[in-house]
Amino acid sequence: MPEAPTRDGVTVAPTADVDARAEIGAGTRIWHLAQIRENASLGRDCNIGRGAYVGPGVVVGDNVKLQNHALVYEPARLGDGVFVGPAAVLTNDEYPRAVTPDGRLKSGADWTAVGVTIGDGAAIGARAVCVAPVVVGRWALVAAGAVVTKDVADFALVVGVPARRIGWVGRAGRPLVAKGDGAWVCPETGAEYTETEGRLTES
Repeated sequence: MPEAPTRDGVTVAPTADVDARAEIGAGTRIWHLAQIRENASLGRDCNIGRGAYVGPGVVVGDNVKLQNHALVYEPARLGDGVFVGPAAVLTNDEYPRAVTPDGRLKSGADWTAVGVTIGDGAAIGARAVCVAPVVVGRWALVAAGAVVTKDVADFALVVGVPARRIGWVGRAGRPLVAKGDGAWVCPETGAEYTETEGRLTES
């Protein structure tokens, strides 16, 4: 069982590892075996699942869900309302090596971390990988198992390895239906969108 909430509503499981230098927003819940590193910042009302990892200095917005074993490496930036599915990975090394060319074990001084940026409302499916320094746009949807190697436009639905756009989604996450002449509609909410030169905007 998690510990009782503190006066600001934060709940931390006894087995979670939360660095004292991390900032945790009111109402956020951190579950078993999750690790929140130094100087990470979590917004209000987030839900950090079992075994999730948030690296040093990572910034996470409000109402974010990191599902079980999601790995968010520094210096990632996540907007408000982001969903990161189970075992998804946000990387931070463009040219990964354990050792230098002369065989010496690399240290933090031997490489420069680059981060993934996730826009407000976007969702990253289970076991997807976002290869830094990609940007995933607002309300985009990355399908389960996809490997994102290029930036993803707002509202784009991307699938595959490497990820490619196959359609558009609205704020509800449902694939949009084409109405013709660049107009799209959400089958759930009725919200309308306009496509212009490969970009989608809300009407």
